[in-house]
Amino acid sequence: MSGVLESRIGLVLIWISALVAAVLLVFPVEGLNQEGMYLLEVKKNIWDLFNHLSSWNPDDETPCGWVGVNCTSDYNPVVHSLYLSSMNLSGTLSPSIGGLEYLAYLDLSYNRFTGNIPKEIGNCSKLQSLQLRDNSFYGPVSNELYNLSNLEDVNMCNNMISGPIAEEFGKLSSLVSFVAYTNNLTGPVPRSIGSLKNLTIFRVGQNALSGSLPTEIGDCWSMESLGLAQNSLDGNIPKELGKINKLKELVLWDNQFSGYIPKELGNCTHLQLLALYQNNLVGEIPVEIGKLNVLTKLYLYRNGLNGTIPREIGNLSIAREIDFSENFLIGEIPVEFGQLKRLKLLYLFQNQLKGVIPDELTTLKNLISLDLSINYLTGPIPFGFQYQKELIQLQLFENSLTGTIPQGLGVYSRLWVLDLNNNHLTGRIPPFVCRNSNLILLNLESNKLHGYIPPGVLNCDSLVQLRLNGNRLTGSFPSELCKLVNLSAVELGQNKFTGPIPPDIGYCQKLQRLDFSGNSFSQLPREIGNLTRLVTFNVSANLLTGPIPPEILNCKALQRLDLSKNRFTDVIPDDIGSLSQLERLLLSENKLSGKIPAALGSLSHLTELQMGENLLSGEIPSELGNLTGLQIAMDLSNNNLSGGIPPNLGNLILLEYLYLNNNHLSGEIPSTFGNLTSLLGIDFSYNDLTGPLPDIPLFQNMDVSSFTGNKGLCGGPLGGCNAPPAYDANNPPRVNNADSSRGKIVTVVSGVIGGVSLVLIAVILFYMKRHPVEMVETEDKDDASSDPDIYFRPKEGFTFQDLVKATNNFHDSYVLGRGAVGTVYKAVMQSGQTIAVKKLASNREGNNIDNSFRAEILTLGKIKHRNIVKLYGFCYHQGSNLLLYEYMARGSLGELLHNVSCKLDWPTRFMVAVGAAQGLSYLHHDCKPRIIHRDIKSNNILIDEKFEAHVGDFGLAKVVDMPQSKSMSAVAGSYGYIAPEYAYTMKVTEKCDIYSYGVVLLELLTGRAPVQPLEQGGDLVTWVRHYVRGHSLTSGILDSRLDLEDETTVNHMLTVLKIALMCTSMTPSDRPSMREIVPSRRMTRAE
Repeated sequence: MSGVLESRIGLVLIWISALVAAVLLVFPVEGLNQEGMYLLEVKKNIWDLFNHLSSWNPDDETPCGWVGVNCTSDYNPVVHSLYLSSMNLSGTLSPSIGGLEYLAYLDLSYNRFTGNIPKEIGNCSKLQSLQLRDNSFYGPVSNELYNLSNLEDVNMCNNMISGPIAEEFGKLSSLVSFVAYTNNLTGPVPRSIGSLKNLTIFRVGQNALSGSLPTEIGDCWSMESLGLAQNSLDGNIPKELGKINKLKELVLWDNQFSGYIPKELGNCTHLQLLALYQNNLVGEIPVEIGKLNVLTKLYLYRNGLNGTIPREIGNLSIAREIDFSENFLIGEIPVEFGQLKRLKLLYLFQNQLKGVIPDELTTLKNLISLDLSINYLTGPIPFGFQYQKELIQLQLFENSLTGTIPQGLGVYSRLWVLDLNNNHLTGRIPPFVCRNSNLILLNLESNKLHGYIPPGVLNCDSLVQLRLNGNRLTGSFPSELCKLVNLSAVELGQNKFTGPIPPDIGYCQKLQRLDFSGNSFSQLPREIGNLTRLVTFNVSANLLTGPIPPEILNCKALQRLDLSKNRFTDVIPDDIGSLSQLERLLLSENKLSGKIPAALGSLSHLTELQMGENLLSGEIPSELGNLTGLQIAMDLSNNNLSGGIPPNLGNLILLEYLYLNNNHLSGEIPSTFGNLTSLLGIDFSYNDLTGPLPDIPLFQNMDVSSFTGNKGLCGGPLGGCNAPPAYDANNPPRVNNADSSRGKIVTVVSGVIGGVSLVLIAVILFYMKRHPVEMVETEDKDDASSDPDIYFRPKEGFTFQDLVKATNNFHDSYVLGRGAVGTVYKAVMQSGQTIAVKKLASNREGNNIDNSFRAEILTLGKIKHRNIVKLYGFCYHQGSNLLLYEYMARGSLGELLHNVSCKLDWPTRFMVAVGAAQGLSYLHHDCKPRIIHRDIKSNNILIDEKFEAHVGDFGLAKVVDMPQSKSMSAVAGSYGYIAPEYAYTMKVTEKCDIYSYGVVLLELLTGRAPVQPLEQGGDLVTWVRHYVRGHSLTSGILDSRLDLEDETTVNHMLTVLKIALMCTSMTPSDRPSMREIVPSRRMTRAE
């Protein structure tokens, strides 16, 4: 019975199993669909740090409920859009993305994806929007993507995408917006762009596009925004752009466009922004520009435009900003500017404008910034400026303005900057210029102002710089200045101030620069020692008496101390050697007595020592031979010094001028003076010296006046030691000018070699007048510069014809790079040596050696440092200014870093950063004299075969505190690298170089360019600060091309990031010096 029962149960189970199987066959259980499988393949390649994609569950039937996935709402839903923006995702994008054939919207923006953009996206035939911005995608755009005929919106900016924009670009027939700025795109803009009739936005700035802009772009009838800035496009701006009457933004700045501004642009009557600055455009500003009556911003600066400003400019009735600066515009400022009632900014500086400043400018009630500096303007400053309530910046310096300064300036406005220096202004300083307590810079120097400094200035708490040098101001030193807590510079030199300098000066503890020279101050208080931040102190040419206050030795930051031309008595403080940063010490023309302190020999940074015309006695201390950095001059003349000349003065191999005349020195001139190969002038006259002159070329060719009054001297120009004098006192021999071949290169060697030197400062010119040095002609007698401050000796070198042959007549195929002031060519000489030749054009004034040429020679010609690019020589030949450099095989850091094929790992980048820091530190602290580069940027840091960094391009360089190195108030530097304080001070200091260096560090760390889109802050520093504010110091800010898996490396990079942030501090005083940076960088490397 039980057996039968078991048999029946078994049959029932079999029957049930069969029934279930049949049901499953008819109604199968569905797993994850195919689109979900594709998305899981995509997820496999993604590193999801914060688990944003945790909902992507393989057990689901469809992906429609997953984070970031949106599907259609019909009966059979499919994936319609994928939004994964701002999820901190990294990794690569899987080709499986191409399986989503119904995908219409793909947004992966603001992540850290790398790798190529998969060509399989071309299979997503319904795709309308592709958003890939702010990742690290690289490689070219595959041709398959150009098959997406439904694609309307593409944004792939801020990646590292390379290669050309292919001609197939024209197949994107539905395209409305294409944004790909800040990548590494190359090649020309495709001609097929003209077939895209719906294209509204085309922004591909900050790439490496080249060639001319195709005329077919004029067929893009729907175009509203065309952005091609910061590329290498050349040729003419096509007149066909005038056919695009819907155009609102035309942004072509920082290219190499040449020729004229096409008058046809006047047909683009909807244009709101026109930015053509920093190109090579010439000719006149077309009158048709006046048709652009909805234009709000017009930027044409840094071109070669000439002619007059068209009066039709007055038709731009809603213009807010106009900048025509740094061109060659002539004529008068049109009164029609007064019709632009909404104008906020007007920059016309550094042109050749003449005439008066139109009164009509004072009717612009919205005007905030006005800069008409560096022109030939005459007449008075219109009084109406004092009633402009919005005016913040008024800069009219370096003109020929006359009359008085409007006395109501500052009453109604919130002035930040008032700079009227180097004019012919008379009258008094406006009393209310700081009434609203916003004034930062007041610069009225080199005018003819008289009277007192008004109380309104003395109580200006916001004031940072007060520059009143070179006027006729009177009164005593105003103690009220010492209560201004932000004041860092007071310059009152060359005025008529009288009385003692009060003890209250000790309260000005933020002062870094103090110039009281050329007045009638009568007493220097001991409280001067409280100014521990003081860097420059000049009280020369006053009536100061008594001993030098020993408290001045508390000013340990002093670099320049000028107490000359006073009535100081007593001895020089023995502890003078404690001023370890001192670079220039001028104590001449006083009544100082006693011995020269041996402690002076410890001032290792000293470049100039002036102690002549005192009552000093005793011997010259041998310790002065330790001043191996001494370069400009050593003057011990007109004292009561005795004894022999110390032989170790022969260690001063950089010294250019040595004056020991009018003392009681005895003995022979040491033979060690044969080491002084940099000497240009020397004077031993009126001593008791004996014996033969050292047998060196300098002594053999010197004028006998340098030895007069030493009856025991002989040899050289004095005649044989056993013969009567071989000269006529009335007709002393002169040095023959050396004959040299036309077109020869003069070899530029440092001051150590061959007697080649550059006269940089007025004090040297002064002594040249006292003791003339015959000038040796340069290589071209007819063309040589007539400037009295350059001294070169001819030396055999390459001929100009050699350079022409090596560069195929300076053909474009030899171009290594182009800059603001010249083009650099690669030249392989017949000897096999490879050099870089920089060709500059003559400046607008027709000088043979223009400012940039001069700056580069005067700077690089003196420098020998492993991290400074070597200047081999220079040539001026028939209008061509040529500079010969050491060739750098790997080009510039900017080219390497921002190239798609960049393979600079962090150790290499750090080595470059350290090398650049060491070069810059040398310029700021160890070079004699110190130099501010003024244009530090990644493109000016050159890399040799071994990835060693070399700082180059000194066309804007400025020698610190040199009279000849005049204040460069026009724009110095490159956009993205310029320190923020430059906007209101227009003065360049070492801290500006440090800011620029900080930007380079940020480039090395982030891989990003210094200029960023406006929506991201406009510059790299702002972008980084915004990121750090939102994310703290995390690896997300670092260049994704680097190895970010190694925690030690990442920590090191973040440490360097902290240094970069200090360098780019908004406040200059918060930035470290280069001397502080270099050791700290070594420390971080050790860590």
